[in-house]
Amino acid sequence: MSVFGVFGVKDAAPNIYYGLHALQHRGQEGAGMVTFDSEGNAFRHKALGLVSEVFDTDTLKSLGGDIGIGSVQYANISKGGSDNLQPLFFHHNSGDFAVAGDGSVINSAGIAAYLEARGCLFQTSTDAELLAQLIKKDVNKPRIFQICNALNMMEGGFAFLIATRNRIYAARDKYGLKPLSIGRLGDGWVVSSETCAFDLIGASFFRDVEPGEVVSLDSHGLRSTRWSQFCRHKLCAMEYIYYARPDSDLDGCNVHAYRKESGRRLFRECPAEADIVVGVPDSSLSAAQGYAEESGLPYEMGLIKNKYVGRTFIQPSQEMREQGVKLKLSAVRSIVGGKRVVLVDDSIVRGTTSLKIIKMLRDAGASEVHVRIASPMMTHPCFYGVDTSTYEELLCSTRSLEEACRIIGADSLGYLSPESTVASCPGRTELCMACFTGEYPTSLYRKDN
Repeated sequence: MSVFGVFGVKDAAPNIYYGLHALQHRGQEGAGMVTFDSEGNAFRHKALGLVSEVFDTDTLKSLGGDIGIGSVQYANISKGGSDNLQPLFFHHNSGDFAVAGDGSVINSAGIAAYLEARGCLFQTSTDAELLAQLIKKDVNKPRIFQICNALNMMEGGFAFLIATRNRIYAARDKYGLKPLSIGRLGDGWVVSSETCAFDLIGASFFRDVEPGEVVSLDSHGLRSTRWSQFCRHKLCAMEYIYYARPDSDLDGCNVHAYRKESGRRLFRECPAEADIVVGVPDSSLSAAQGYAEESGLPYEMGLIKNKYVGRTFIQPSQEMREQGVKLKLSAVRSIVGGKRVVLVDDSIVRGTTSLKIIKMLRDAGASEVHVRIASPMMTHPCFYGVDTSTYEELLCSTRSLEEACRIIGADSLGYLSPESTVASCPGRTELCMACFTGEYPTSLYRKDN
């Protein structure tokens, strides 16, 4: 999932559209947008589908105003369906507002029970609706206090945008698990899950929203409020490894540079006797380049991606993921035939993609396939927004390296160490690597749950 918003930008809707288009890699199941004009009128539209399918020229013209927020989402089995598409819009006597979020509030069940006991009714199963209900329970307080109090009841990894008729609030979880960046566009402001969306609309990066911070963007400019004094900088490692686009900068570190350095370190830790290096498009190409440069082996385009197929990891069902691999990639027989191939991938979650790709390379004539993964073994489920919620669906949760290698059909298998995963980003001393180490940053989940 991802969020994007603009304040004080003429014709907000087209800019939000292009911003969401740049963030399409973070979700292909649905998109939505809410805008406000100077008279406080709200305009909204959302639907299942890609950004280009959800919004057309007439729809964008109907979304007036210079303030707005949007979201792209992926569905999963537990949270799919059009009812949960964001932004969510709410009427209230203190003023209408809209909410969109990225990530996951892990104590949502407890919050929902607390609110239901006080008479609240829910239309969706989203964290965005939880936030809205919490905000409006403190009816006699200024909105910034309502927001801070609500966020202090939430635990997990999340980024929220809240839009009203005259401002946007941008909030980030206190652990910094989810990215959120601020940009300038003329005299206005832009907020995005990734900085890659800024370039497309001509905005310039201003700064990141800090962990535990709420930023208010309105006619007074930018104002900052700390909603939590307990703050960490534990950005989700999978943002660098898989989710983010290579032209994005997350917390001051370029994603392409991170992945390339991780590939270099991967060769030092897991060398292989081979003829060529092949990366799995697209998120693994930078790491494959780094591995090839460090090893001295030629980097070859041994796999071709169909650009009209979405990301298989965030497909809503296992059956669709398996079919998606076949549609997504094809091997170049003249490149890999008769070669010992080092196949560099960003991660192995369920093993579905790796098994299919290795068979594809062997069918194309590869004599050996040595798999090298530019991240540690994924052994624990993620509760902060990544769609891996059980141990059973993880290839390496209960299997050794040798067993995992045998299951995916590789000649050898090697992973990047946790230490090199952090060190690949200069200046960083910590990342959230709970899915690799079982050390969760929150107090609600432990590796023995």
